[in-house]
Amino acid sequence: MNEELNQLREQIDGIDTQMVELFRRRMDVARSIAQYKQENGLATLDAGRERALLAKVSEQAGEELADYVQAVYRTMMAASRSYQNQVGDKPSQVYDAIQKALSATPDLFPQRATVACQGIEGAYSQIACDHLFKTPTILYFDTFEHVFRAVESGMCQYGVLPIENSSAGSVNVIYDLMARHNFSIVRSARLKVCHNLLAKPGVKKEEIREVFSHEQALRQCADYLAGMKDVKVTVVANTAVAAQMVAQSDRKDVAALSSRFCGEQYGLNLLESDVQDQDNNYTRFICISKQPEIYPGADRTSLMLTLPHRPGSLYQVLSKFYAQGINLRKLESRPIPNREFEFRFYFDLECSVYAPELKRLFRDLEEESEQLRYLGSYNEIVC
Repeated sequence: MNEELNQLREQIDGIDTQMVELFRRRMDVARSIAQYKQENGLATLDAGRERALLAKVSEQAGEELADYVQAVYRTMMAASRSYQNQVGDKPSQVYDAIQKALSATPDLFPQRATVACQGIEGAYSQIACDHLFKTPTILYFDTFEHVFRAVESGMCQYGVLPIENSSAGSVNVIYDLMARHNFSIVRSARLKVCHNLLAKPGVKKEEIREVFSHEQALRQCADYLAGMKDVKVTVVANTAVAAQMVAQSDRKDVAALSSRFCGEQYGLNLLESDVQDQDNNYTRFICISKQPEIYPGADRTSLMLTLPHRPGSLYQVLSKFYAQGINLRKLESRPIPNREFEFRFYFDLECSVYAPELKRLFRDLEEESEQLRYLGSYNEIVC
C-alpha cells in the first residue's frame, strides 16, 4: 500500500514541477503587462478581466471543481497584482510618509512632555504615563474624546489612552474615536492591572452594599463581584474617580475597585487585594501625538482599512499579510456609522518599520482597499 501511495505522490511531484514552471512563465508575462500599464498610466487591478477569467476557469474545471479552481486563481491573481506593483518600484504614499517621519524624529523618546490623560490622579492611564515618560506634566480630562482633542489642538504634546485588556477585550469607544480624530501612535505600554477592594478605614467587607468602578474593571472582576451578595454595582468614569467618590461619600457601605495607589492617594483601607478574575490581567495603552513620530526599534504598525463591501475582501487583505510573512497581532472591526452592516478594520502588524516587506505590503493595500489610513509605527514596553 505504501508503494502505491509513493507512486501517487511521485505523480503529484511531477505535476507540481510543471505547475511551477508554468507559474514562472505566467509571472514573466505579468511583468511585461505591468510595464505596459505603467507606461500607459493604467491601474494594476482590472476587475472586469479578473471576473471574466474566474468564470472561464470555473467552466473549464467543471461543476465539482469550480469553487476550488476559483480559490486557486483568486490567490494567483492576488500574487500577480502584488508582483506587478513591485515592477518599476511603484511608489507608496504611506511608506513615503513613514520615511519622512523617520528622518524627522529624534533618536530618543522624550522624557519630559505635557501629556493628556482621562480621569484624575491615580487613574491607570496616569500610571501608564509615568512608565512611558520620566517626568511628565499630566493634564487630566473628563473623557477620552477630550484627550484626543487636547493632542489634536496642540494643548498637549501627547495623550495616553487604554485600548484593550487581556480579559475584558477591546475598549470600543477608543476605536470609534480613532476614526474621528487625527493622531499618530508613537508608543504603547502593557501594564499589569491589579484591582483591589477599597473602603473607608474601619469598614468591613460584609458591610459593603455598593461598589463603584469603571465598566472595564467591573467586567474584569465579574466573578468576584458575583460572590458579593446583595451588592449594587455602579459604573463611574474610571477607577480613580471610584476611589475618590468613596473617600468623599458620607456613606460607610460603599467601596471601590481600584489600584493600591488610589487607596493611598485617597486614604482608603485595603479590604482585599488582586480581586480580578484572571491573574494575568493586562491593559494596553497607546501614546498618541499630533504628527507621526517613529522612534528607533519600532516593530509594530497600526492601520485602519475600509474595504469594498463584497465577498472575499477581508480574505484578500489577510492573504497579503501571509504572503509577506508579516504577523498580525490584532484585528478589530467596528461598524461604520450610516452604512448598514459595513465595517472598518483595525490591524496591528508585527514587523520592523525598516523591513522591505512593509513597503510591498503598503503598495498592495493601497491598490485594493477603499480607504487606508496609517496610524503609526512604534514599539511596546512592558510595565
